[in-house]
Amino acid sequence: MKRETWFWIVMFVAGGTFLAYRTGAGEMGRSYSENLNGMVRPAYARDAVAGTAALSWPRTIGLWVAAFFTLAVLSFAYRDNPLYKVAESVLVGVSAAYWMIVALWTTIIPNLLGKLYPAWIQSWAMPGLSPIRDSDWIWYSIPLLLGLMLLWRLSPKGAWISRWPLAFVIGATAGVRLIGFLQADFLSQIRNSIVPLFVTHDGTWDWSASLKNLVLILGILACLVYFFFSFEHKNLVGRTAKVGIWVLMITFGAMFGYTVMGRIALLAIRLEFLFDDWLWLIDPGHHRLGF
Repeated sequence: MKRETWFWIVMFVAGGTFLAYRTGAGEMGRSYSENLNGMVRPAYARDAVAGTAALSWPRTIGLWVAAFFTLAVLSFAYRDNPLYKVAESVLVGVSAAYWMIVALWTTIIPNLLGKLYPAWIQSWAMPGLSPIRDSDWIWYSIPLLLGLMLLWRLSPKGAWISRWPLAFVIGATAGVRLIGFLQADFLSQIRNSIVPLFVTHDGTWDWSASLKNLVLILGILACLVYFFFSFEHKNLVGRTAKVGIWVLMITFGAMFGYTVMGRIALLAIRLEFLFDDWLWLIDPGHHRLGF
């Protein structure tokens, strides 16, 4: 075997032995619950010490499953492997199933079937729904028909039928998103860029706010010059365009840094889960007093 293979075998054996020892000693990987007025809710190890909580096997099994999938996903940092593929497939499958159920109970049942057959939906799904149809209920048959046409994609011979509702969905979504983009991004950015060059407060010149507005306006103008191709980028135009490039690079770098910080925050949450909830190596919330 390769030296690298032996290294990882030793690491897995040592880690498995460590986990087995600490699990057998009851020093990690346990989840508790308590019964409060007939309601079962999560509890901590300190509650078990006080005698108000007991070991919950379903929560404990879920804890170990979550730890396994977390480690399986993090194993991709080493290289692509079967454990990562299993975790990836489970994540995609569970996410698809979850959003399918959410769409069923938040969109299809209340907003489609609830409009077409309110009495039937009230009888088994939504007791608070009015059994009386709206005056324009017939229009809801159009999305029902389009949805049924989408299912023809599952048929080899009738797959072409699904293209019509798919084209309608894509076009309608693009139109709605375009209007939202114009209002939220394009027009709002123009509105926020219309600022005074000289800012005063109670008759006193605010030089910091004025400098900030000046930098904002000059940066916007430099970026616009970079995208202005009617003149060759030479002399003053070329130097201004280079300033626009620097402004764009700073903007993209800040956006990328913000994205990276968000991912690091997610990583920190998963590491805290492993070291706190699973391994019990840290206890920032003081949940295991007495252990």
